[in-house]
This record gives sequence, C-alpha cells and structure tokens, in this order.
Amino acid sequence: MATAAMPTRDDFAALLNETLGGENASFEGRVVTGTVTGIENDLAVIDVGLKSEGRVPLREFAAPGQKAELKVGDTVEVYVDRVENHQGEAMLSRDRARREAAWDSLEKQHAAGERVEGVIFGRVKGGFTVDLNGAVAFLPGSQVDIRPVRDVGPLMDLPQPFQILKMDRRRGNIVVSRRAILEETRAEQRTGLIQSLHENQIVDGVVKNITDYGAFVDLGGIDGLLHVTDISYKRVNHPSEVINIGDTVRVQIVRINRETQRISLGMKQLETDPWEGAQAKYPIGGVFHGRVTNITEYGAFVELEAGIEGLVHVSEMSWTKKNVHPGKIVSTSQEVDVAVIEVDEEKRRISLGLKQAQANPWEAFAQAHPVGSIVEGEVKNSTEFGLFIGLEGDVDGMVHMSDIAWGVTGEEALNLHHKGESVQAQVLEVDVERERISLGMKQLERGGVAAGGGAGGGAGVNRGEVVTVTVLESRDGGLEVQVGDDGVSGFIKRTDLGRDRDEQRPERFQVGQKFDAMVTGFDRSKKPTFSVKAMQLAEEKQAVQQYGSSDSGASLGDILGEALKQRNS
Repeated sequence: MATAAMPTRDDFAALLNETLGGENASFEGRVVTGTVTGIENDLAVIDVGLKSEGRVPLREFAAPGQKAELKVGDTVEVYVDRVENHQGEAMLSRDRARREAAWDSLEKQHAAGERVEGVIFGRVKGGFTVDLNGAVAFLPGSQVDIRPVRDVGPLMDLPQPFQILKMDRRRGNIVVSRRAILEETRAEQRTGLIQSLHENQIVDGVVKNITDYGAFVDLGGIDGLLHVTDISYKRVNHPSEVINIGDTVRVQIVRINRETQRISLGMKQLETDPWEGAQAKYPIGGVFHGRVTNITEYGAFVELEAGIEGLVHVSEMSWTKKNVHPGKIVSTSQEVDVAVIEVDEEKRRISLGLKQAQANPWEAFAQAHPVGSIVEGEVKNSTEFGLFIGLEGDVDGMVHMSDIAWGVTGEEALNLHHKGESVQAQVLEVDVERERISLGMKQLERGGVAAGGGAGGGAGVNRGEVVTVTVLESRDGGLEVQVGDDGVSGFIKRTDLGRDRDEQRPERFQVGQKFDAMVTGFDRSKKPTFSVKAMQLAEEKQAVQQYGSSDSGASLGDILGEALKQRNS
C-alpha cells in the first residue's frame, strides 16, 4: 500500500500527465512544433516539450536529390509517432509531418480541381513515384506525356505541375497525371492558334506523321491533315512518294472546323491547275501519247500529263478482244497512244479510247477482201448456228450452217468440220459498223456462182424458167446439178425430185444424167435452186388450161395425153 512518503507508479504517471497538460496519448499521432537543439552526424536532435528529445534523420528535411539546410535553433514541425521508445527517447518523423500536412492541402486542391506541384523521384512497376511535398503519389507510364516517352531521365528530380486523378487517404493512394496538364496547355495554345488562322492562308509546317491516307503537319502547336489527294495533281499512291517525316513543307489551309479544331491542308493548291483549258488542249478525236498509271476491272487510267488522267474503258481497249481483263491488254507504266472521246473539264474527266488510235481491222479487211474474194482461216469455234473462222487482222468471220455445204442439213454440215481445221471460204458480206463478216463455204463447191445475172440473179437462168441440168453428184439430201456443160450449179432437194414418193429417190439418178427442171429461186449466194416437182405441177396446170375445162367431161389422163402429143409433134 502506497504512503505519502513513498508514491506509487500510478501517482508518478498522474503527475507526468499533469505536467504535460494531458495524457501522453494525446501527443501520439499529432503534428507538433519542436526546436532543433543539436545536429549529430546525419541526425537532428529536436525538443518538442516531452521529457526526452527525439532524433530525426537530416534527409527528411531535404527535398529529393537536395541537401538539408537545417541549423540549431530552427523551429520545425514533426510527427509524434511515440512519446517514448525502449531507449526513453521520443520517436519523431519529419516525413510523416510533411505527409499529413500535404494530404490536408492536396485534398483541398483536388476538391477545387487545382494543379499540384511535385517531383518525379523513382521508378516502380507500371510508372513512377512523385513527391507531392511529402505525400507520395503514383504516376502511370501512360500519363507521363501526350506521346510515349522512352527516356524519362530529363524529367526526374525536376519540380513540375501535375493533376490529381484520384486519391484515397484511408489507403494512402494518390494517382496523378502530367499528360493532363500538357493536353490542357496544348488545348489553350490550339485555341489561340486556330483563331489566328483562316482558309486559303499559306503557312509552313513540319511533317510529323505519315499514314496511307495522308500526312499530319505541325503548324506550330496545332496539327493539320494533308490528304493524299491534296498533295499533287498527279496520281500519288502513298504520301511517302513525295514527302518524308521531318520535312518542312509549304501548304495552303483548305478548310478549318473551329468546333472540332480540325484543319485540312493542301499542297497542290499552290500549283497551277493542269485542268484549266484541258478541253482546248485535248480536242475530241485527237490522238495523244500517255502512260498507264492504274488498271482496274473496268478499264485503265492513262496519264496524259502531270495531273491529268483519262479513263480507257474496257470496251474501248481493243477492236477484237472482247470481254477480257484490261490487264491482259496493257500493263502499268506502259507507254500508249490514245484517242480523246470526251472531255468534261468541270468534273475533271477525260474518256479515252485505245482502239480508236489504231487502224480498224474491219475496215482493213473490207478493203483487202471485197465481197466474192476467197479467204483462208482456222475454225476457232463451232456454235449451234455456224462456224467462226479466224482471219487475218485478228478478226473473225462467220459461216452460217446453211452456207457450209449443199445437200445436207445444218447439223450435218456442222459435223463436217472441227476446231483448229484450216478451211477456205468466200466473202459474202462485210459490215464494218456492226463488225461482222459473213462467209460461205458451199459457194466454193463445183460450179461456183456465175457472174452477171438475169432477173433472178444467176447467169442465163431466171426464176420459173425450165432448163436442162446435168447431175454432178448424188447425195442423201438431193442432187448437185449444173446447167448445161459449164453453166451455173445448183441443188435439187430430195422432195423436189418428183411428185410421187417413189420419184423422190436420189439414187435413181446417175452422175452425168441429164433431165429438165424448173428454176425455183436463188439462195443468199445467188446460186439457183431447181425442182422437178415444180416443173411437173406447172406443166399439169398449163395442160388443164389449154386442153380441158371444168365442164368438158374429159379426164385428167385424157388432157395430159393430148398435151404430150402436142409437145412431141
């Protein structure tokens, strides 16, 4: 039991609390003011009014990378971590004092949206550490600058402004951004700069970046887009063909959108427009030399001069090659001659023709091979209606199936020839405008086509005339015959050999046999067609008219018998 002469430990604690003006715990966790009483090596001895002094490392009184400027007698604020440690000294911290004061200030600045000043002093995973006057913040790598920075060394240990993105005092987390400050500063500069610019103004700039669609040019704080189509009047496939990063270029401001702060630039606007007077320079029908710059499925573009290109449509590329890809006719960079078909100066379009600058093979063929001449070629294709023959000049002629051979059907005539076979044919017709050549092969068979003509077109024979013919050849479909010994030849169909079915047999006639037949018409090549049947019907009709009537009572046999007697007498 304690007595007045011998105070207990509790009595001593109560006296100490009374002397300090409260409980010891009220000191702990507080920022208090103390006096520097001494400096020992790298420690500062500080008296804060407790029963013992505390020691604080000098580095806590200096900014990162700097030396502490502290002397005896200076008054400083420190944080009391513990009133007394196991050595009986007060545990003090200058860093904690600065940090607590900094947090109070930072919270106010963050709430007001103000900038804060700090120093980048270390690297951590994903970014850097920043000293905000005692409070340590995290600076993500993406928030260091507007563009990625490879070397952050020049930014270290340098006081500079930051923007607080978020902070959590309970967890001790602060995230700051240097990029936000730069963007805000740049936005202010852009606004001021864009107000000083106007459309059609000519300015100098530096190429900062190049893409497939154009280049970005720095105009001194604000970027403008130089589109690839505005670099030059001539075709530019990629901006790097004309400019490079870092080049200083002179451009004209084409458009300014002050709301979005976008600027469109142009270089070709500083050049003379080659389309001025294009209609006079390139009259319709004129032939000019050019270079193929691009090939598409629908045609080829030909450059007539720098900045002026015309389109040769696929239909205007060749007289003879139809439905082929333009790349099979011309190639990129090939020098060609083209003819001007149409000029639209307002729309900056010129229609060109490649084939018009070349000789028309159809006209050349018509001049070299008039109707009636004989040509030779190779069977290129067989269709259901005839044969296509390849001729000189890379043109084709067609032999209709009815003009292939005499005495056979069209299908049978088509089977007589095959692709690749060399044949001869006669020119029947040449239509230059429609690009068509009609040929005939049967016209070259024996007898040919007689020159001259009567009322029907064949030499010495007329439609309805009865002539004596000689059998040249017997076929299943009929007879090939000739008028006289050296007259025109023609054909008698099987059904025209007689009235009765028994008479319609070609095999009953012999080569060289002569008989009478009537000229019934002429085919497209003006060769006559004959008919025994038509002759018989005509003679019968004539006999009835001469030797009988509807009321004479004579039979048909009597009438024909009388007619034969008169004919033989």
